[in-house]
Amino acid sequence: MNSRYHAVRVFAVAAFLSVASAAFAQHPDSTPPREPAMALLDSPRHHEWVRISQGDREIHAFLVYPERADKATSVVVIHENRGLNDWVRSVADELARAGYIAIAPDLLSGMGPDGGKTADFPDSDAAREAIYALDPDQVTADLKAVAEFVKSLPAANGEVAVGGFCWGGAQTFRFATNYPDLDAAFVFYGSAPSEGFDRIEAPVYGFYGGIDERVNATIDPASITMSELGKKYEPVIYDGAGHGFMRRGQEAGASEADSTSMRQAWKRWLELLGDR
Repeated sequence: MNSRYHAVRVFAVAAFLSVASAAFAQHPDSTPPREPAMALLDSPRHHEWVRISQGDREIHAFLVYPERADKATSVVVIHENRGLNDWVRSVADELARAGYIAIAPDLLSGMGPDGGKTADFPDSDAAREAIYALDPDQVTADLKAVAEFVKSLPAANGEVAVGGFCWGGAQTFRFATNYPDLDAAFVFYGSAPSEGFDRIEAPVYGFYGGIDERVNATIDPASITMSELGKKYEPVIYDGAGHGFMRRGQEAGASEADSTSMRQAWKRWLELLGDR
């Protein structure tokens, strides 16, 4: 892998929506759809809900297959602190559009009202509160179960990467410290862990907003430690972008910095995955 990337030309959303599915893999600097729910409805790719056993727990996950004739690398997508929503599912669909098997686990599985999942919480505030009450060891065990499940699928080539956003970005970096079989970790504006760097085997690539100092304060300490240990950590800070720019950059009324950074980050992510 390498971290080289270049400036991204802005494409209108309307033009993007008229492009055939295969075009995204050929031109990964295109803008993902603004409306996640509509994008999911219109997607030609195979979507399914799966249930993955982890001890006495059952993890609900959204699985998307690419349209290709050979085996594919798998990507585990870790949701924000809002839980598994349409936007996260649309990210999984975009990864499948580009040729990867993508799976987005609901880490609130069994934690909702009456043992439900994200969709069973009354609102995103309630889901957020439950996210921060999760046992870190449970999160790690769930992610391990999901990674083992997806990379063993008949259509998978055995390689598995992980990418996450916000809370999910922090969990991505942390998961890299706990899963030596990981092939790559893509941290989107998530804080670095406080320990465990010596256990990281996979390259870690960071995507950070320029005006997100809360998270960015953890970049330099992580860079120093990773360098001392001979580990690969390549953070990129996107000028003017705020926290959550991958989601906010698609929304109506998004700032130019968030929109541009979102396109640049998508391009870099797919290039890094493609260099495997």
